[in-house]
Amino acid sequence: MGRLTQRRRVLRVTRSDDGAASRQRGDVLAAEEPLELRMRGESFTVTMRTPGHDFELSAGFLVSEGILVRPEQLLALRYCAGTDEAGNQTYNVVEADLDPAAAALAVRARRQVMTTSACGICGTTSIDAVEKSLPHPSGAPQLQMDVRTLLEMPDRLRAGQQLFDKTGGVHAAGLFSAEGELLCVREDVGRHNAVDKVVGRSFLDGDLPLAGTALQVSGRASFELVQKAAMAGIELLSAVGAPSSLAADLADTAGITLAGFSRGKSVNVYTHPGRIMGLT
Repeated sequence: MGRLTQRRRVLRVTRSDDGAASRQRGDVLAAEEPLELRMRGESFTVTMRTPGHDFELSAGFLVSEGILVRPEQLLALRYCAGTDEAGNQTYNVVEADLDPAAAALAVRARRQVMTTSACGICGTTSIDAVEKSLPHPSGAPQLQMDVRTLLEMPDRLRAGQQLFDKTGGVHAAGLFSAEGELLCVREDVGRHNAVDKVVGRSFLDGDLPLAGTALQVSGRASFELVQKAAMAGIELLSAVGAPSSLAADLADTAGITLAGFSRGKSVNVYTHPGRIMGLT
């Protein structure tokens, strides 16, 4: 497997009364490498990620795209031959074998995936498309979370961020129970990858849909993260940073409780606050 971190020599510059002082020192950087996902020998997508949990990342991405719903649809995941200039296996290519129905859906979805990566997504058309493709339509809420538990989730997530402690350069996503138990935490240079890894782990364990759970992310809440939460059946998404307007619109439509600016003592709840207990 690829390394999670890499060491580099850097020039450390600090301000002083006489100007600036500098010295050479070692630094630890989060690794970033491409991961290519293939199906039937053809490239489906490429993402830049932190190596590790690549099968979870691949499965979670396919769940987010609406291609996988049930574990039996995924027949196998394996690394393909991919080597660097020295001939060493890079572990940067994953082949996914799907059942015939899912494979046919992947063929139809491939063009949409490529278009989304190149051109982005926009407006109500995207919200309608997500709503129509949800494999787990929102029903009666199963999650009831005390507001104090909601406010504690960022610190509990931060305590599990081992790679961030070493590098300061990765995002994190954590899946929580209603009682605040951290069920799964994943880190990655891409915030969307961290969420895919969490969702992929749950998919491979046969735990989807994730009704009754909450997702805490270390950065902001984008449309894409709300989409991934909705596709996995997650009921609450909380972010340390701000949500976008389109993220709030999708959360409202998909029945997800969306919280932002969660900083320990305060939080903004943008949609469906009924799942939060202890509010006055």
